[in-house]
Amino acid sequence: MDFQLNKKIAKKLDEMADLLQQQGANPFRIRAYRRAAETVSGLKKDIEDILKKDGSKGLIALPSIGQGIATAIAEIITTGHWTQFERLRGNLDPAHLFQTIPGIGADLASKIYQGLHIDSLEALEIAAYNGKLEQIKGIGKRRLAAIRNALSSILGRTRRIHHLPQKESPDVALLLDIDRLYLESAITGSLPLIAPKRFNPGHEAWLPILHTDQKGWHFTALYSNSALAHQLNMTRDWVVIYFYDEHHQEGQQTVVTETQGDLIGKRVIRGREDECRKYYLQLTKHLIL
Repeated sequence: MDFQLNKKIAKKLDEMADLLQQQGANPFRIRAYRRAAETVSGLKKDIEDILKKDGSKGLIALPSIGQGIATAIAEIITTGHWTQFERLRGNLDPAHLFQTIPGIGADLASKIYQGLHIDSLEALEIAAYNGKLEQIKGIGKRRLAAIRNALSSILGRTRRIHHLPQKESPDVALLLDIDRLYLESAITGSLPLIAPKRFNPGHEAWLPILHTDQKGWHFTALYSNSALAHQLNMTRDWVVIYFYDEHHQEGQQTVVTETQGDLIGKRVIRGREDECRKYYLQLTKHLIL
């Protein structure tokens, strides 16, 4: 048998390794993708059959395939996309990705992206259960249920998402340190540049990208390239930080310069303003002492 899908996935894993190497990522991450590519290319059975029969556990049982890479392989098989790869390569179009879900058309996909600032099916699934997705105009109870069912099928969940424990996130101090490192490195021109697909008709490589490992977390940081950031002229202020742990539990936060209230002028993590307020208060007390 030819195993064309195996070859396609192995090639994608190798391309990810090449991309991470070009962007100066952790060598261990790079080698992990290389080894996984070798495993997939050497399989004597169709990798899609393994996923269908045994789920992600069947993929993880393969040599050099951990949970994170198994999740990536499953995403490629079920959606034809690999969100993380497309994001790092600079050609992720979340609105187009969301249209792969039945019940989400072009207009609704755009509203979801602009309203929630999410860019993956995993994040969309979380929003479908935490009450955020139903706040988007055009999503009623029936459509919400259909979207949940479609995401459950595509992502191959074995447990209901609202029974999953809340994912741990890096603390505010660490995220603000990553934000500071990114801004300083971007200003000095020491970061590799990628050419984002959106709002970049000239295909210019202008978007600095940072990969770093800190305190058990893997971080990727880059300026926001959303329509709202362009509209408000904040593409050199808003920083999106993606993070994941050794189990590839992903999350993301956006850091901005506050424009109002008692935190005006300070770097603040959207949705965690109270924690930022306490952080700056403790920092001030420490400086006084």
